[in-house]
Amino acid sequence: MIITRSWLEEFIDISKISTDEICKTLNAIGLEVDSLENYSIPSKVVVGKVLEKQKHPDADKLNICQVDLGLNQVQIVCGAKNVDVGQFVPVAMVGCDLGNDFIIKEAKLRGVESNGMICSSTELGLPKLNDGILVLDNSIGELILGKELKEYSKLNDSIIEIGLTPNRGDCLSIYGIARELSAYYSIPLLELDKQIKYNDLGIGQIFEIECDSNIDSSLSFKAVDFTNFKLGLLFKFRTSILGKYVDNNDIKNTLTYVTHSTGVILNAYPKDMTLKNNNLNILYVKKDEDEFDNIYGIEHLSKICVEHKELNYNDTDYIIEASYINPDLISRKVYEKKIKTSDIYYKASRGSEPNIDFGIEYLSTLISKFGATIYKGTETFIEDKEKLTLDVSTKKINSIIGQEIPKIEIEKILTSLGFEVKDTVDNVLVIKIPHYRHDIKNIADVTEEVVRIIGIDNIVSKPLQIDEVNRVNKTSNDLIKKNKLRFKAIENGFFETLTYVFSSKENLEKYGFKTVKEELELINPIVKELNTYRTTLLLNLVEACSNNFKVGSRSTAFFEIGTIFDENRKESKKIAFIQTGFIEQEEISNSGKPKNVDFFSFSKKVLNTIGKFDLEPMSDINNSFIHPYQNANVLIDEKIVGFISKLHPSVCSDFDLNDTFIAQIDFEAIKNDIVKTNSYSKFQSSKKDLSIIAPKSLEYKEIKKVINSLNDKNIKQFNLIDIYSDEKLGNNESLTIRFVLQNDEKTMEEEDITTTMNSILDTLNQKLSIGIR
Repeated sequence: MIITRSWLEEFIDISKISTDEICKTLNAIGLEVDSLENYSIPSKVVVGKVLEKQKHPDADKLNICQVDLGLNQVQIVCGAKNVDVGQFVPVAMVGCDLGNDFIIKEAKLRGVESNGMICSSTELGLPKLNDGILVLDNSIGELILGKELKEYSKLNDSIIEIGLTPNRGDCLSIYGIARELSAYYSIPLLELDKQIKYNDLGIGQIFEIECDSNIDSSLSFKAVDFTNFKLGLLFKFRTSILGKYVDNNDIKNTLTYVTHSTGVILNAYPKDMTLKNNNLNILYVKKDEDEFDNIYGIEHLSKICVEHKELNYNDTDYIIEASYINPDLISRKVYEKKIKTSDIYYKASRGSEPNIDFGIEYLSTLISKFGATIYKGTETFIEDKEKLTLDVSTKKINSIIGQEIPKIEIEKILTSLGFEVKDTVDNVLVIKIPHYRHDIKNIADVTEEVVRIIGIDNIVSKPLQIDEVNRVNKTSNDLIKKNKLRFKAIENGFFETLTYVFSSKENLEKYGFKTVKEELELINPIVKELNTYRTTLLLNLVEACSNNFKVGSRSTAFFEIGTIFDENRKESKKIAFIQTGFIEQEEISNSGKPKNVDFFSFSKKVLNTIGKFDLEPMSDINNSFIHPYQNANVLIDEKIVGFISKLHPSVCSDFDLNDTFIAQIDFEAIKNDIVKTNSYSKFQSSKKDLSIIAPKSLEYKEIKKVINSLNDKNIKQFNLIDIYSDEKLGNNESLTIRFVLQNDEKTMEEEDITTTMNSILDTLNQKLSIGIR
């Protein structure tokens, strides 16, 4: 946001405040100053008037000018095309130093004496306005022949550039910045001096605006006759400082100037672009197929607050439009529809000035000074909206600040910022938020406004008060568990990675992952590739592996503990693992040809990290990452808390990866129990293998449940070690289970072992109707 000192002075009296002090103030109230630049015209550049102009006898492109400097008259040879009799011009007199060792001297140009130089704007160190000399007018102040231009403060200005945060759309105008300074210095804003020239006709006699009832924008229209209009130099100069000056287009420059001055978004439509109906010129305001408000004449003219088309400004009669739309609404629509926008959308999406009548009045006053006339009357389509009301406790505000601010001081600050404040009982203030403060939503935002004006440096620092309290809670326990998991993952060869909580919506949809509902999506993504909240950690991890592969890392293993979101944007914490490529490094022991990672070695690393869990085949595969034949649900306490899978070959191909395995598990389901030591048996253990015949349809977990239900203390461990099937077995298969048997009080004898094994067989036969092979 660019402002100048003299431009500010049109809205607020800062004559007693230095520019440096203003910069310090802007920084203090949260409007960070990025740069300060001063324009200063050199000495001995004075106001002159061209009295005569004759062609140079020996040069077609040169003119001999007689220039009045007030106390004397000089002859100057000038090569500018636009020099003419009667013009007031800047003249660099003999001896003037224009910088870079460019000193004006008496000279002869093609045999004709020249005593000085008529200057262009760039030769004076000002922004470029045209390809010729600078023509002066009274907009910079009263022109006095012979007076040095460095005495005209509006040209010798201070340019301040402010870096605004996206939520401060109310400060995207000179008026908005002046409003902030007014609150800080308790200096009232200057009233607009309304001097409008009207012609004899009313707007309804020439133009008609037909507006649909369902539009979202607030609109105000004025009709203007620009026949005798010529914009003053000062306003061209300021527009050029913004980098938006258009040569020979006074109407366009005026709209740019007023929009930057007031914050009200303006546009203009020529009379010859309207539809004709008898003696009336008609414009239509309608919604298009994407539900945006549009202006139509003989063709589509503009998408209100989104895209202002470049129009032909050669007509004399125009309809001027002032518009406003809720920034949240327009931002969401543009994001959803992915439509083209123009520069004006930047202001609209951050919050333009909602008082559109102020913009129309400012424009009418300005153009009236320079020859335009206004048709009487205004066409308006404005819906009155209630201001947001907050009930805030001054005690709560002071608690947040950490310092006692008197209630009357809080009221004064908020009132100066444009808030309507009503005092009630129990130190509660009823506050109505001005329409231009779109960013104020709650008491924290209100408190920030108070702190801004008081000044953060004026908040007394206090020593940190530490009370010894029980700090063991879910947050601290989760942190301990997270750190344990991190250390364990690193021990098992995984590297920790951190990725954005955002992801590519297109990629999530491509691979079958759920996405956040449209109405809950990001409005302004940081980049196109991160345009939605992530609903899985795995996509980001796969992309990380792919990026490493591209720089030469053929084998990588990552893990991440982070937040994901469901379709309702509800958060949950997960831990995810990924390993691709070789299971180990190239070494002598593997002859430089290590094997690729496999399902069981990857699962073992995950188990060593998060602790004991069970696996079962997945019956519901809900995304394209999961391999159809190498996958398993992760169960803790018989509840599904995640999955482990080989990455689908097609996905590996998309990301140029070798064999890759992935896992994602619910962080909350992972146990963080204190490890308790138990006495162990000092007596010899025995291993017994039991081969049983079971239907292929019977899952091993059912057998495991039956064996566990025995609660036999002699059974220390049992594992499935072999599965065998052939044609003779038909629909059955042979399962070999190895048992580790050990008694805590004695060495088990054969009879004890037989008793335990028989109890296992009897129970399997009773509950599952299966027995020994």
